[in-house]
Amino acid sequence: QVQLVESGGGLVQPGGSLRLSCAASGRIFSINVMGWYRQTPGKQRELVATITSGGSTNYADSVKGRFTISRGNAKNTVYLQMNSLKPEDTAVYYCNARIILLGESFEPRDESTYWGRGTQVTVSS
Repeated sequence: QVQLVESGGGLVQPGGSLRLSCAASGRIFSINVMGWYRQTPGKQRELVATITSGGSTNYADSVKGRFTISRGNAKNTVYLQMNSLKPEDTAVYYCNARIILLGESFEPRDESTYWGRGTQVTVSS
């Protein structure tokens, strides 16, 4: 089964920066989309940014101009560079990926969506 492992969360003061990382592992044929979502207590999980295998990006209006999503040299990785952080950015950030796995005969299977366990980002003075 696919595993998504996030890292890079932590405590930072307002105006500071953090870089989140996510690595996917498993019997992967292709990763079509990778992205980041965030959630705070009492609120629904919301999209932060996504990037396709072709390099197209999409950002929430609240983070445009401050956050940058990118793919690593190994295409099973995705990063989120977060600059000019604000207290309202505080949340658990989840890695998300739409992945086509390989079957036992190495045939591509149907696309499915997978989630990481989340990493805490806290912006506070």
